[in-house]
Amino acid sequence: MEEIYGLSFLVLFSLSAVGGVILRRRLHEEHLSKENMEAVRLVTGLLVSFAALILSLQLSTSRADFDAASKDRSTYAAHLASLDQCLRDLSPRMEPTRQLLRRYTAAVIASTWPDEPAPEVKIMLDTKDMPLMGEDKVLAGMMNQIGLAIDSFQPTDGIGKNIAARCQLDYRAALTGRWAVIEDTHAPSGVSFTLIISFWLALVFLSFGLQISQRLLSKIVLAIGVVCVSSVMFVIIDLKIPYGGFFGISSISMRDALTDMNRD
Repeated sequence: MEEIYGLSFLVLFSLSAVGGVILRRRLHEEHLSKENMEAVRLVTGLLVSFAALILSLQLSTSRADFDAASKDRSTYAAHLASLDQCLRDLSPRMEPTRQLLRRYTAAVIASTWPDEPAPEVKIMLDTKDMPLMGEDKVLAGMMNQIGLAIDSFQPTDGIGKNIAARCQLDYRAALTGRWAVIEDTHAPSGVSFTLIISFWLALVFLSFGLQISQRLLSKIVLAIGVVCVSSVMFVIIDLKIPYGGFFGISSISMRDALTDMNRD
């Protein structure tokens, strides 16, 4: 999908630039006077300034949001691994709960990164119908079962009570991390904003095509500008989709957490 967006920007800006070149050829010489072209350059400069400012801010914001989502995912994986370690320390009777946590983590990996090989665990869940982003009722129910198992465990000594209290804290941290990851996928898409920026840039390249000379070098430079700006728009759109696309968040942190859970 993101590749289609990138190609759409490239086609739109290319057509705008070509349209400007064709329009220049068809205009009478009196329309291409020095005064008229100077007015076109002034308006173009204004559009370029606004577009450059907006693009830089948008790119910076998209990058910051992507980095935050990546950090939340790594933190979430660390919380899950910490919770598993606490359950291991708590009691051998918590082994079924640990197995449930491993199944949960494997299902999260398989549903979030469906194009990657699914982890191998006992009784792997069917994740085909699970959403790529957002909350899933089955996974939410599994986390709730883990919390109930921790709350219902009654240690008989002081050390066990301290470990149980730590497990409850780790469970709450995992829940907080889970909701942070879910909310990261609900960021506003900004479709209307992207359409407006695309319209501005189309007008900019139309005016560029109207102003350049008919020399080959000028056309090559214009084509380079089209490719560069199209790639920037592609990066902005791609960063807004943290799971998938060219810059998708890696599953390494979650897989490392699952590997840690599976060790003896």
